Amino acid sequence: MNTNSHTVFAPQLQDLLEFAPEVAEARRAGRAIVALESTIISHGMPYPQNVQTAREVETLIRAAGAVPATIAVLGGKIRIGLTEAELELLGQSPEALKVSRRDLPYVIASGRIGATTVAATMICAALAGIAVFVTGGIGGVHRGAETSFDISADLQELARTSVAVVCAGAKSILDIGLTLEYLETQGVPVVSVGQDNFAAFYTPDSGFKADFRLDTAEEQARFVATKWALGLAGGVVVSNPVPADQAMPKSEIDAITEQALAEAAAQGIAGKAVTPFLLARIKALTEGRSLASNIALVKNNARVGAQLALALNALPGRLG
Repeated sequence: MNTNSHTVFAPQLQDLLEFAPEVAEARRAGRAIVALESTIISHGMPYPQNVQTAREVETLIRAAGAVPATIAVLGGKIRIGLTEAELELLGQSPEALKVSRRDLPYVIASGRIGATTVAATMICAALAGIAVFVTGGIGGVHRGAETSFDISADLQELARTSVAVVCAGAKSILDIGLTLEYLETQGVPVVSVGQDNFAAFYTPDSGFKADFRLDTAEEQARFVATKWALGLAGGVVVSNPVPADQAMPKSEIDAITEQALAEAAAQGIAGKAVTPFLLARIKALTEGRSLASNIALVKNNARVGAQLALALNALPGRLG
């Protein structure tokens, strides 16, 4: 018998997850599902391109034969799949918090609006039984991390959470060489699609080799399934380069990134505020061309991610 004078709040996982009807039906039918993050909507792009891109990405995934599940925290629950109105809310609300692993309990318990980062979306996807997650670019080791210790939680999440992450490599604002070193240390395999080298978000080629090149969804699915069957927990990075005709010239984006980084340092911008600031400045300095590249690469990742989810779903055991 509980003799305490107060009631202990002990939520169960099933009380914290809420599936949209489309996603719930896909789960019942055993269909392939692709997770999508919501920070790209709230903090990654300006309105209305953010909401428009989110809708178009969902449409591309459906057209490929899979089911999209955009993830966010709303009303004290992890929402697996969002309505049109909820996409609009995330796209316009200044109240939306950027949610990583450490923030999830607070945002859920307080009932705040939360947009999930790569790390948080991986956690939520795994809780929902979704094996494939599509994003723009992963976070990584920031430039100057040897003194700032600024390393994205995305990398540690990739080491511990078993979700395949389809991305256009790491954001070009990062130290890509150190990011790949960190992933190697953590045992996270980096798979490249259509080329040997790791991608660099706005540009196809970072100048660094990926661990493995696997061009087809079937090859990627066998790799991912084999990794997890061996008991090797953790994610897989699937590096899918931005389409060449939508890419930014590497020399130009590098110079602009250096300028934006210098401005951020001069203004004392740090922590979670750095990436949104840099993306906004890069957009301004490229007169919007970087945003066009960003949208193109996310859509391209959606196509590859949907094919991977379908290929995983076709394997015995249905991992996708």
